[in-house]
Amino acid sequence: MKGSTFKRCGCHDSVTGRRLGRSCPQLRRPGGGWSRTHGHWHWQIEIPARADGTRRPLRHGPYATQVDADAVLDRIRAVLAVPDPTDPHTTVKTGDLIETAVKTGAPVPTPDQVRRALHLDITPTELPTMQAYLTDWLAGRKNIKAGTLRSYEGHIRLYLIPHLGHLRIDRLRPGHIDAMYDTIAERNTTIATLRASRDPAKRDQVKNQRIVGPRTLHVIHATLRKALNDAIRRHRYIDTNPALMIELPTARPPKPTIWTDQRIRTWRDTGTTPSPVMIWTPEHAGRFLDHTHDANDRLYALYHLITFTGLRRGEACGLHWDDLDLDAATLTVRWQLVQHGWATAIDTPKTSDSEAAVALDTETVAVLRAHRTRQHRERLAAGAAWTTTGLVFTTPTGGRLHPADITDHFHHLANQAGLPPIRLHDLRHGAATMGLAAGVHMKVISNRLRHSSPHFTAKFYGDVLPELSHVAAQATAAVVPRRRGGGAQPA
Repeated sequence: MKGSTFKRCGCHDSVTGRRLGRSCPQLRRPGGGWSRTHGHWHWQIEIPARADGTRRPLRHGPYATQVDADAVLDRIRAVLAVPDPTDPHTTVKTGDLIETAVKTGAPVPTPDQVRRALHLDITPTELPTMQAYLTDWLAGRKNIKAGTLRSYEGHIRLYLIPHLGHLRIDRLRPGHIDAMYDTIAERNTTIATLRASRDPAKRDQVKNQRIVGPRTLHVIHATLRKALNDAIRRHRYIDTNPALMIELPTARPPKPTIWTDQRIRTWRDTGTTPSPVMIWTPEHAGRFLDHTHDANDRLYALYHLITFTGLRRGEACGLHWDDLDLDAATLTVRWQLVQHGWATAIDTPKTSDSEAAVALDTETVAVLRAHRTRQHRERLAAGAAWTTTGLVFTTPTGGRLHPADITDHFHHLANQAGLPPIRLHDLRHGAATMGLAAGVHMKVISNRLRHSSPHFTAKFYGDVLPELSHVAAQATAAVVPRRRGGGAQPA
């Protein structure tokens, strides 16, 4: 089964009119070598017999050069070396793969493709497209949270299938993935340009369209990387993951920025905020809570709890009375209220780090006791309409609060209090920075917020408050001994 290359041409016999093929005298030079100008190159080889025992001699051409013909023949030889020669099933299957490729004009499969085909009993042409694979992969994801599944679905539907879905999975290359991200970047530029236009018609073209930021890009890439890793480990469709060869721009989280007097003046003049993550000063937080308390707002206890414990919105909305021990002044985060589209559901926290006990200060305990009394009155007023959920924070009839309503109401109260805008989640950041300003150790704050490590806490919050910088400056200066105790130089 070594095979060989040869030349043939399209000349015909002048007497019989029959095609001469390989017997044309012009194919050979007087010395016996092949003519450099006449005829075209072909290869021939006999591959393993079919399952019924019939022989399979193969010939193919034309090729422009002998090198081209030899290259294909070398690939066939490499493929024929893959199966165990003593195993008729694998040798016949290998022959089928080669014969099918040659007769259909498809490329001869690679040795790696043959190894996978012999293991899976499928041919390379039967490998799925990225669209088919990603659709099946998503359907097979069973042991993940609904929010993660929803995230995967969005990435696949909006980005991965539109850009990569037409490719067969084994033909996906890093260049295809880079091209997808380049297209997304170009679309970002278009959206930004049209948004900045003074022409309302142009702005309407990108209404409700979102720019894909660096962090979102990394999350999309993580979905693709995970799907392709499963294609290697679980299905053996591919041998390497092309997503691992992609370098994305660094996704730096926005730095928390305090609302100083100067920044508030600039915001009032221009309407722009310095950072996506803005934090109130302790004075701002106090004004907000005073306003909410004086308004006798039924959600005062919820906002007070978030302000001083740094609970996430879903954790506060999912808090049960069984999770509170007011005598011991602690709460335990066991549940969260998650939002999928507009629907809500009670679920466990996403990570084990989020499940932990949180200490409560004396005032917060008093606020929660008052809230329990208020809820008891609401339950009596609702009568048969009351829904028993066991939740600490509910609607006036005991049902779940909707997270979006909690956020909208927070913005309404902050606006009434005349405060600069922050997100509801930024109350969590405020809890961290107020703790730092009060001199609480970084590790304690990290544990209280249930971060994965104190390093993350230090990196994210370390120098956000001007007060902290002044404390650090004073502490540093105090380390250096001075003969006259420091001070200005004598005049």
